[in-house]
Amino acid sequence: MKKLVFVLLALYGSSGIGQVKSDWERKNEDRLKQAEEQEVEPPAFDKARLVELELAAPTDFRYFVDPATLSVGADRIVRYVVVARSPSGVENVRFEGIRCPGEYRIFAVARPDGSWGGRPSEWRAVPKDARAAENALSRRYFCPVRQAIRNPQEGVDALRARGHPALVSKQN
Repeated sequence: MKKLVFVLLALYGSSGIGQVKSDWERKNEDRLKQAEEQEVEPPAFDKARLVELELAAPTDFRYFVDPATLSVGADRIVRYVVVARSPSGVENVRFEGIRCPGEYRIFAVARPDGSWGGRPSEWRAVPKDARAAENALSRRYFCPVRQAIRNPQEGVDALRARGHPALVSKQN
């Protein structure tokens, strides 16, 4: 009988039923929920709406974002469609996300017919290269003061102003 009680107590303790949340877990429940990445379908994009990015260093490529595709999820990931255009006019269109302040991920790549394909990449460090679009998007537009923008309109305003107002005002 003692063995049965011991086995039942061991199972109860390891099942999670009897587990109590720590003070930190209770205090940071919102943070823990945000840590779960949301699945988001790639949005439709329109090249007529593209806004060109201003990079910190010159490059042969030009980069654009469709502001209508910008979103900020409950997971605090800023998602958008970015277009990289070569000097010869060849375009690479990607649906990406930035997890502020320093990671990005490619969720999908546009096919020539406009549909989306590919598998999501792993999260990667934002390149330190000032010619990289992800560097500019993270530092200059979507992660001012190392925090994600609060809503899509804040990001649209940053794109149109060629930089987030919190950063542009510091430079003046």
